[in-house]
Amino acid sequence: MQAARGASLSDAHTGPESHVHPVRWAEFAAVAVFLLVLDQITKLWAVATLVPGQPQELIGSVLQLNIIRNPGAAFSTGTGFTWFFTTLSIAATIGVLWFARRVRHRGWAIALGILVAGISGNLVDRLTREPGFYVGHVVDFLQLPNWPIFNVADMCINVAAVLIVILSFRGIGLDGSVDGGAKDEVETGSEDEAK
Repeated sequence: MQAARGASLSDAHTGPESHVHPVRWAEFAAVAVFLLVLDQITKLWAVATLVPGQPQELIGSVLQLNIIRNPGAAFSTGTGFTWFFTTLSIAATIGVLWFARRVRHRGWAIALGILVAGISGNLVDRLTREPGFYVGHVVDFLQLPNWPIFNVADMCINVAAVLIVILSFRGIGLDGSVDGGAKDEVETGSEDEAK
């Protein structure tokens, strides 16, 4: 039985939202895996090379290498709630993976790949590092003046947040569609540039 001429019955039951877009999923996964591996390699290097309490200048006093073990969040907040941050990270990772299934736009695939790399990078620390499973301390080692010490995973989370804000502000949906208001602004901007 055919649902419509030239379309199989299975096509009738599967819309664009019901399956993973293979190209976008591959882009998402490639970004996520690359950045997660980079985060973990840099942390292994920092643990093997840096000595706590002995910062080293990387770019003068602007960027230093200074290793700490952080049980909490940014600015060492919530240090007694490591288990909560672990649980939150697991939920966030699952949420991002769920949204990534619906992505049809390259920008969203990249942004969510960066985001899941950042979340899971610190999650790996909380699950595998001392003092133990689910309460491990995150390895931070990059220090800017008047800013909390951070790592590659933290950078990923911040970059992803900026990209998500830009995509949302432009009205670009996960499927690549552009909402009416944002589309009008984009078209108006394009017409102005053409003049």
